[in-house]
Amino acid sequence: MQIQSHFINQLGQTVGVIYNDINDERDLGDKKIQGVHAYCFYKDKLVVVYAENKGYWTPPGGGVEEGETICEAVSREVKEETNMKVLQQRLIGYQDISEPQGIKSQTRSVCIVEPYGPFITDPDGDITKIELIDPKDYKKYFDWGEIGEHIIARALEVKAETDAGVE
Repeated sequence: MQIQSHFINQLGQTVGVIYNDINDERDLGDKKIQGVHAYCFYKDKLVVVYAENKGYWTPPGGGVEEGETICEAVSREVKEETNMKVLQQRLIGYQDISEPQGIKSQTRSVCIVEPYGPFITDPDGDITKIELIDPKDYKKYFDWGEIGEHIIARALEVKAETDAGVE
């Protein structure tokens, strides 16, 4: 499924976004991915993180480092931002954001996680709080419109398949 939308970025600019469902990394072709976001589930709760300096809640995520795979970036970002270990992950989509300086591509993944221990701090200092929430309450934390609704529905489907032992 493809969804076209727009949002206002941190600089107050309206930017276009095109989201596409995918099933694995091969569906990306040679697309350069700059960022990842992971819809992480610990038991029946969705993990969300808060960046005080940015003033918003979001699923864990961040940039892809040089030489890093998407899978490695997701696992690293989740560990840094939540102090949780990724037990399973599945790529479900990507989006191209048309920023004034060019297109930025980001993936969306679903992860099953467990804590290493309590969350203390993000090494980069960005994330100041984490919450484990009922997934149906995600709009109290972030609302990404039609694209967000589609991604959360797809994430819950993938989680249900994982819980049922279907891959």
